[in-house]
Amino acid sequence: MVRTTDLEDRNLYYQRRVELGLTREKASELLEVIPPERIERIENEKFDPHPEEVLLMAEKYKMPELYNYYCTHQCPIGAKYIPEIKVKDLSRIVLEMLVSLNSIHEKKERLMEIAADGMVANDELQDFLFIQNELEKISITVDTLQLWVEKMKTEGLIDLEQYSRLREEEK
Repeated sequence: MVRTTDLEDRNLYYQRRVELGLTREKASELLEVIPPERIERIENEKFDPHPEEVLLMAEKYKMPELYNYYCTHQCPIGAKYIPEIKVKDLSRIVLEMLVSLNSIHEKKERLMEIAADGMVANDELQDFLFIQNELEKISITVDTLQLWVEKMKTEGLIDLEQYSRLREEEK
């Protein structure tokens, strides 16, 4: 039996496999192309998984957060440029989005003043950095919402057919 503290100290691939109650052998059967020895090396961080393996694990383990986990922890480009996204409930995502949107709305006139000449002067830098930070928060919140949607689709709580049809109509 795995103790909770041991589980929390391990990477997300290990945590999810254990949550699903799978041995490495059963996980290998589920994943079809990843042998148990490779799973063990990935879980013990002896090897980083290949992107294709992460795609497969995220799908078969029904855990879309593995995409972001891989990009922010194991891909050198993603680790530098992609923020880590945490799963949150919808009400918290919406509240965070509204706070950031309200904050940026109050600064939109200032952003237009700063951008008017196509550069950021030294006396504008502090305001510009504040606005940039709020825009980054909005971007992360949008990504968090997308992760929430993917999780709901994976768990069958959003009708995939209807979702896809409505997304196509919006385009």
